[in-house]
Amino acid sequence: MRTLCSSTLIGEFFVIGFAGLVAMKDPDLALSTVWTVSGIAMFLCVLLCGLVTRPGGVALGWALQIALIASGFIVPTMFFLGAIFAALWWASVHYGKKVDEAKARFAAQADSSAPDAA
Repeated sequence: MRTLCSSTLIGEFFVIGFAGLVAMKDPDLALSTVWTVSGIAMFLCVLLCGLVTRPGGVALGWALQIALIASGFIVPTMFFLGAIFAALWWASVHYGKKVDEAKARFAAQADSSAPDAA
């Protein structure tokens, strides 16, 4: 699960950075505000790469997805991109758990079929 979720989060890192570039062109937004919010969101993406398998990591990832969709109120394209990344996040969590379960089964089978070296 960690690999799939981390890949999604790194993709979001870049999308948030590009959205910050678009948002800074809005004359109603202060440049410092845009980059503070974008920087915090980008930092969270990287931080979550390490926390995704810990308790609450997936929930924090969902909170980030909601924030990404909500950023569409500032940069309208983010409604679409946020929805795409939310779908990718769901797929990463869903299929990542299945991959982890399959790896555990294969490891258990390998351990049970290995001859004891005593």
